[in-house]
Amino acid sequence: MTSSRTNPEGPIDPEGLTGSAAWELLLPAVSAPARTRGRSLQAALREAVRSGRLAPGTRLPSSRDLAADLGVSRGLVTEAYEQLTAEGYLRSGRGAGTWVGGAVRAARPRARDLAPRSPGARVDFVPGTPDLSLFPRSAWAAAQRGVLAESPHDLLGYPDPRGLPRLRTALAELLARRRGVVADPERLIVVSGVAQATALLGFVLHARGMRTVGVEDPGSPQHDALYASAGVGTVPLPLDEEGIAIGPLRTSGVRAVVTTPAHQFPTGIAYSARRRAQLLDWARSVDGLVFEDDYDGDFRYDRAPVGALQGLDPEHVAYAGSVSKSLAPGLRLGWLLVPESLADDVVERKRTMDLGHPTLDQALFARFLERGDYDRQLRRCQRAYRQRRDTLVAALEEHFPGAEVTGIAAGLHVIAELPEKYGPQENFLERAAAAGVAVRPLTAYAHARAGDAVVRLVLGYAHLSPGRIRAGVRLMAGALHPDGL
Repeated sequence: MTSSRTNPEGPIDPEGLTGSAAWELLLPAVSAPARTRGRSLQAALREAVRSGRLAPGTRLPSSRDLAADLGVSRGLVTEAYEQLTAEGYLRSGRGAGTWVGGAVRAARPRARDLAPRSPGARVDFVPGTPDLSLFPRSAWAAAQRGVLAESPHDLLGYPDPRGLPRLRTALAELLARRRGVVADPERLIVVSGVAQATALLGFVLHARGMRTVGVEDPGSPQHDALYASAGVGTVPLPLDEEGIAIGPLRTSGVRAVVTTPAHQFPTGIAYSARRRAQLLDWARSVDGLVFEDDYDGDFRYDRAPVGALQGLDPEHVAYAGSVSKSLAPGLRLGWLLVPESLADDVVERKRTMDLGHPTLDQALFARFLERGDYDRQLRRCQRAYRQRRDTLVAALEEHFPGAEVTGIAAGLHVIAELPEKYGPQENFLERAAAAGVAVRPLTAYAHARAGDAVVRLVLGYAHLSPGRIRAGVRLMAGALHPDGL
């Protein structure tokens, strides 16, 4: 094969590679012993990219063609392509082949493939980030053009701090239809994500004399900081197999509690019907409030929909959600539905905080909802994330036999408990990090972060392609058993 031609005045030759001469550099690798042949092929390809012998933009032959030229199995070449794609040396696209990545330096992957909290990782399983490449740019741009063309000038004035009536009406219809909430547009406030919804409630509760709220343990680390910013402390409350434990909740003395009942973060359990009823009974008995963070309630795969807790008692549950997982967190767009007794105070706090959410963004999202674009986006994400969930579960079964994987019926992450032989957990995490895999244990989300002999991992998969998922699990396994790659 000969390398593709580079036109100094234009792009790389789109016809790619033909012939055989350029791939002589890989022949020593494939003549290595069978046990190390895969790693040798990966190393040879990696060095060819690093040295510039394979220039950025060079199109590689298909795995079938290269395997035939080298006289090796196609699986060996496919594995090498997936591994180097995960590391950032190669890039690929459905139907577009495999190419040498641009501006490769050492072993750093492309920044746009990284979750922001794990710079330098070869594969990042930290949960919390959706696949930003799924953002519907064309549909969003069309909605934006439509809004700019149809909107009157007064739309650009100061908005109602609750949000545009058009958007609140569309959101109320969506939430009633998809999540079973009791959605009164007059009690629905458009916010810049669940983080602002949490802070708003914290300020209102503090103004009413409340100084502590209960939080799930383990749970989302952001809740502590958000309530602290409003002068409200948090009380960690343990979970059992049905949800937040009612006994500790009753004895804690709190009158407000933060929950993720549809898909608890991070354990992945769905609150049982019995526990939901007990939680609402507690709220009524103390004239209290349950804050329902429905962070990924739209994503379910193997179970019937679990309706929002708010639909069972709208006067004791505040409900929040956002587009951060379904569209993009950078939009900073969410909603908060509150009991009537809190509505005026929350709206006033929103007004003094930022005078309301940007009007053009609200009108754009309202149009997106009204025309069915948001439902189409949810279906698209559902298909992609189900495939990635299945890929992760299969890869764990292959490389970590005996692993127990839970929380897989919904959401964008799983819990993987590995067999005892892979512990203790601290050693596992050190080896995974050394292999370039960013991963967090379940204990990282608990208030008391004691060591754990058993390895329990929280693995996010939404932002990773199937190839990167397989490569990441393989890297973790190889870090423990170097001969296993």
